[in-house]
Amino acid sequence: MLRATSKGFRTHIGLFGRRNVGKSSLLNAITQQQVSIVSEVPGTTTDLVEKPMELLPIGPVLFLDTAGIDDVGALGKQRIAKTQKAIGRCDIGVLVAEAGVWGEFEEKLMAELGARGISVVVALNKVDMCRPDIDLLIRFEQEGIKYAKVTATTAEGIETLRARLAEVAAPAENEAAVILRDLVGPEETAVLVMPFDKEAPKGRIKQLQAQSIRELLDGEACCVAVKETGLARTLGNLMTPPQLVVTDAAVFEQVAKATPDSIPLTAFSILLSRLKGDLVAQTRAAVAVERLKPGDRVLVAESCTHHPIEEDIGRVKIPRWLQKYIGGELKFTTVKGRDFPEDLSPYKLVIHCGACMWNRREMMNRIRECHCQGVPITNYGLVIAYSLGILERALEPFPEALVAYKEERQKYAGSRSLRATKQHDEVGMRLVSQA
Repeated sequence: MLRATSKGFRTHIGLFGRRNVGKSSLLNAITQQQVSIVSEVPGTTTDLVEKPMELLPIGPVLFLDTAGIDDVGALGKQRIAKTQKAIGRCDIGVLVAEAGVWGEFEEKLMAELGARGISVVVALNKVDMCRPDIDLLIRFEQEGIKYAKVTATTAEGIETLRARLAEVAAPAENEAAVILRDLVGPEETAVLVMPFDKEAPKGRIKQLQAQSIRELLDGEACCVAVKETGLARTLGNLMTPPQLVVTDAAVFEQVAKATPDSIPLTAFSILLSRLKGDLVAQTRAAVAVERLKPGDRVLVAESCTHHPIEEDIGRVKIPRWLQKYIGGELKFTTVKGRDFPEDLSPYKLVIHCGACMWNRREMMNRIRECHCQGVPITNYGLVIAYSLGILERALEPFPEALVAYKEERQKYAGSRSLRATKQHDEVGMRLVSQA
């Protein structure tokens, strides 16, 4: 069953400002629903409120109603911390202020949004009670700052605010993100290998797989979905070889053996690295596996909060493959959701899931966080393919990443691990030829 657009493919719009300026009332007015609790008491919104909707002409969006960023006390600090994290997820920030009240706080908040490359729209609320400062409006006009005068409780000015949001939405955010349509053209065929384990959603397929199928069909391509056990038979039945085979990384090794070298092969999580992250940088980070030594600490980060099974890919399979590759035990720490250590210095490598439920901005913020602390960050599919000796093959559809991979490999040309990988590749080639 195909589902509605997931959060990761929606434009994220955050509402930020002081306590009791009307952020929640504004969200209710925009959505025309009672999404957030509204009260005269400052600090009513204690946690992040999310509301997905279709906002024309932008399309699918996710509104984030945040706690007042001027909150006080111990709990206030925690709410502010969550609001700061929400800023890192946003494509557009709505800075909500009371009309007639604009000071250093608003200036700093607008500067922070701008410094992060987030488009800003100012909502001057409660204009029924106070007029905005005319000098401030003149400045907004001169500096090209988008704004709207609104009264959230009566919905006055809401249509203007909607129009301003559409004006600042980047063109790329108005278009569907390309997963693999540029790799498989009209009348060509892609084979999608989708294993079902206990973590697979019952009665449906994963969101990225569903999006891939829809994208291929929209591009007039042919799509064949198969489990890993039926791949060899399916390839044999096709009169024309497929343009691409895409697999779940959990069965990468099995699929690589069953897929002839003449057929391009990659993984869904590698497609996600290109879509949500930085494929070139994460590829270089995968080769940083060569620096790992027994006893080193590795951080595994999951963006979702699924219930792990016995053969969980992040907790069991990746540690097994990686430790086999380096020839010793590593110390693994796993974090879930948006939990992430502030200090990454104890870790030699961060291995992140594909972040299928996140938008690109949030994943890129996490990548930048790692880069700022000098810790390489790669993703599941890349590190799995590397530890199995098949990453070069998996990167063939992506020339820039393939060049980066070869450049990084040269840095470790004499290492023991690379010699072991070469032997692994030769064994793999023999298995493929025998198959």
